[in-house]
Amino acid sequence: MADEASQAELVERAIAWALARRGSPDYAGRCLAFVEDAYERANRIEVFGGASAAESAALYGTRPIEGDVPRGALVFFAWRGAIGDEVAEWGHVGISLGDGAVVHAWDEVRVDPLEAVAALPSSSGWPAPRPLGWTAVERLLADARPREWTRG
Repeated sequence: MADEASQAELVERAIAWALARRGSPDYAGRCLAFVEDAYERANRIEVFGGASAAESAALYGTRPIEGDVPRGALVFFAWRGAIGDEVAEWGHVGISLGDGAVVHAWDEVRVDPLEAVAALPSSSGWPAPRPLGWTAVERLLADARPREWTRG
């Protein structure tokens, strides 16, 4: 990584960055961008996933959610709905806090128990997300490259 930080340090920086944005509507409808920005901007790296949370889940692979998901892992949900004028299987993703909760961007950046994410109201009557599985942070970071980020 950019400064040879340990994986635990990368996770803690990403989580701190994500929690600092709690309540912000800036990432509404952009959950994958939020998760990637948390890891990238907090750690001066660039990660390479899919174009949507659903594509990233397929690319990384997921493990079933059984018990607590490790801190920093990506937690994926299946979600089909409309973003703008396009209806598709977009998926949804957040970062596990390791205590049964996830920080994620829905209508705003928020922290919810994993099971509560499946009860979130969706716009225009689309169904709520369904738990899909989780991916270890090692998979996200496997192809990461150093990068300096500018504001914006």
